[in-house]
Amino acid sequence: MPRRTGGAAGALFVAALTMMVMVATPGLGAGRMAPNEIKSTFFTGEPFTASTPSNVKFKMVFTPDGKVTREPVGKSGTKGDGTWKLNNDGFCTSWKGSQQSCFVVLTGDSKWSVMKGTTVIAVWTK
Repeated sequence: MPRRTGGAAGALFVAALTMMVMVATPGLGAGRMAPNEIKSTFFTGEPFTASTPSNVKFKMVFTPDGKVTREPVGKSGTKGDGTWKLNNDGFCTSWKGSQQSCFVVLTGDSKWSVMKGTTVIAVWTK
């Protein structure tokens, strides 16, 4: 009869490997915020910080009346204003001179990942 290997040690290894993959993969394992949760957390008129994957930082303000502004925190980035609206999955923005883009927001530890498809567009912090 073949000898079984694994047992508790094997299960622990699989659990550890799964956790490493989840930590190394942005957005995996994070919960998706409901549109109304996004609104009540971020679209209140209070400023928060958005950081792009290339580490350009913006002060963002989403007001309850559907307007949004962004202001670069450093020397990089472009100031802008536009509008926002909720959709079934998250929210959409329309910046002056640009087409509408829609996003979902994934929760993390004091950070929120703004996703377009499988791509992280920005990380929001408060």
